[in-house]
Amino acid sequence: METSPNTIWPCLAFDDARAMVEFLTTAFGFEATAVYARDNDDSVVEHGELRWPGGGGVMFGSTGRDDSPFGTRPPGVANLYLVTDGPDALYDRAKAAGARIIRDLRDEDYGSRGFSAADPEGNLWSFGTYRGE
Repeated sequence: METSPNTIWPCLAFDDARAMVEFLTTAFGFEATAVYARDNDDSVVEHGELRWPGGGGVMFGSTGRDDSPFGTRPPGVANLYLVTDGPDALYDRAKAAGARIIRDLRDEDYGSRGFSAADPEGNLWSFGTYRGE
């Protein structure tokens, strides 16, 4: 099966979406490509996209933006894995930005090198060189 790195987009909910954009771009190196706020309330993000430098990205919105199943998702429940060719530099960047490291940088017995961190809202982000089977 042939796949593209841009065909799966995890969707996250954030209590403070604007602060999370700042954190994720600073700490992990995402690029903010879209942040659409509610017309009458700039603090509510209806839709946002963060691109990962290695391909793909995540979509997000503010919690409580509406009463749909998407608008009522709790924050801090995601666990994501992202491929990086530079886990050492990314680890240093994340630490310098104040990310809470929950698993230190290490070499795994299956050949990957990586680490894991929690964002301020509790989502878990793992980064490593393992690209899957």
